[in-house]
Amino acid sequence: MLEFWNTVLFSFAVTGPIFLLLGLGAWLVRLRAVNDNFVEVGSRLVFTWALPALLFVSIAKTSISATTNLELIAYGLVAMLVLFVLTEWAVTALVQPPEDRGVVVQGIFRSNMAIIGLAYCVNAYGEVALAAASLYVGILSILFNILGVITLSRSLHKHQGVGRMLRNIVTNPLIIGIVLALPFAWWDVRPPALVMKAGETLADMTLPLALLCTGASLDFHTLKQEFSNTMLASLSKLVAIPLLFTLGGWWWGFRGMDLGILLLMSSAPTAAASYVMARAMGGNATLAANTVALTTLGSLLTTSVGIVLLQSRGLM
Repeated sequence: MLEFWNTVLFSFAVTGPIFLLLGLGAWLVRLRAVNDNFVEVGSRLVFTWALPALLFVSIAKTSISATTNLELIAYGLVAMLVLFVLTEWAVTALVQPPEDRGVVVQGIFRSNMAIIGLAYCVNAYGEVALAAASLYVGILSILFNILGVITLSRSLHKHQGVGRMLRNIVTNPLIIGIVLALPFAWWDVRPPALVMKAGETLADMTLPLALLCTGASLDFHTLKQEFSNTMLASLSKLVAIPLLFTLGGWWWGFRGMDLGILLLMSSAPTAAASYVMARAMGGNATLAANTVALTTLGSLLTTSVGIVLLQSRGLM
């Protein structure tokens, strides 16, 4: 019994700080201490500067040959492609109207790994997990962007040329931060100390500011709209994806921190970028926003349950 409660306490140590910062963001909105303009500017600051700095610093100060688990990245890419294809097939029979299918698919497979996923990993394993997970996040983020464009274009009957898709990828700030850091990690050299210090200072604000903005942007007033499709996307994201992703990782042979990273990354809620992309491409923005909001809170519970299950079996 004592071991069980120690496992439960560990799971809340991972998800608890996330919940508190999300709750603080929502509370600050009610107090009118922050407003929509703060959330918009803060989110843009995180995406454009702070998060790329976090990824740059964490990758640049590591050695790829020593710390990077290429097998973990390969598994993540293969598993995500398989789950994407299965999800595309399933929503064809389950989601109406057809133009909402791309929004549902993106809500199911596109995880907020760069913010909440990384926060889960750092809370669970410390800075060593940040180094191990950063390149994983970067590579899968590229895949997320490509698959997001594909599924929305299919359901909305829109076509984006290869050139435009490549331009969206190469101008993505997260990708830029990762690419700039890779030469340092590959040759095991460090950027100038001044650059690293400035980058670390900027990176330190990433997770707190991002979580505050996420909490401040939660809105459940529109949840009654698109209820059935929202629940389908949210339950699939919170239960089916982490279960299949983690079981596949266990079958592949991952244990310890590697299996923990797979669980925590796949358990992260739907990324806010899915709402941005759906709105920009003329998709059902209300459905996308509802999915982001519901999975953001639901992820705290389902991730805690997943941690308890893996910890109780000594797998994480």
